[in-house]
Amino acid sequence: MGNFTEVEQEFNQKLNISGIQSIDLRSQEKINMLINNTLLSMRIEALKKLSQKTNRNVICYYSAWLQSNNGNPDVMINDSDMNGFMNAINKMDKTKGLDLILHTPGGVTTATESIVNYIKKCFNNNFRVIVPHMAMSAGTMIACASKSILMGKQSSLGPIDPQYRGVAAEGVIEEFKRALADTIQDTKNSLIWKEIIQQYRPTFVGECENVIKLSYDLVENWLKDNMFRGYKNKNDIVKHILDELASHKKSKVHDKHYDSTKCKNLGLKIYDIEKDQELQDLILTIHHTYILSIYRIPLLIKLIENQNG
Repeated sequence: MGNFTEVEQEFNQKLNISGIQSIDLRSQEKINMLINNTLLSMRIEALKKLSQKTNRNVICYYSAWLQSNNGNPDVMINDSDMNGFMNAINKMDKTKGLDLILHTPGGVTTATESIVNYIKKCFNNNFRVIVPHMAMSAGTMIACASKSILMGKQSSLGPIDPQYRGVAAEGVIEEFKRALADTIQDTKNSLIWKEIIQQYRPTFVGECENVIKLSYDLVENWLKDNMFRGYKNKNDIVKHILDELASHKKSKVHDKHYDSTKCKNLGLKIYDIEKDQELQDLILTIHHTYILSIYRIPLLIKLIENQNG
């Protein structure tokens, strides 16, 4: 397999074999249970095949943010996710390391810090991140904490300049500096900027500065501690990476997409999954199985699962 159509066809075949046609259409609860159980078995089977291929543990973290239109904050990385990771990592043979498959828009920086530190401690830094489609913002931060990142031609990472209370923190700082410069140049400009700046609550600018520094410092330390550990020129490599990924001025927009080629050019350790056809098929089968699950289970927000179920 490997593409969505083939995964969906297998799903429909399994449903028919399970006898969905014999279930009274009025029994929606039974139908939903059969759909959920079928998709669960397909997901775990796909994760097991990847684990057998690599001889590594696998955790899949998938958010339904691209399909969710209700603005549910739980699609983001948050502190509740720690429970999911604790459950998934429990009883694993941690000497095998971990492949973490990510599909996320990002989320809370402090929650991301806790999750990364937990994974690094559990697996002694021996973890890779696999990005079948998108791992943006805080998802990119997690990827930067790994030993290496597996991507396909369709995969994307994103800027790590943090969002604070729904806005780009670095954008706020740039706007505030511009307001000061414009006002110094001509005091009449203060009347224009007053309408904008007065929307900031007290300490807001300072908090934006702090979250920018926190995000930068975390990724800088993670890159040096794992991906580029032992490199004599790691300071230069990491600075080059962060000069782009951590710069709102360079990325222009927070949802800018960096493909595998761009990520390699920045200096990140990227492995092209196309180099191993079997590996590529296994990863894309996982991706499409999770996307199918999101489509067929309307209330699903997020999944955190391992190869053992």
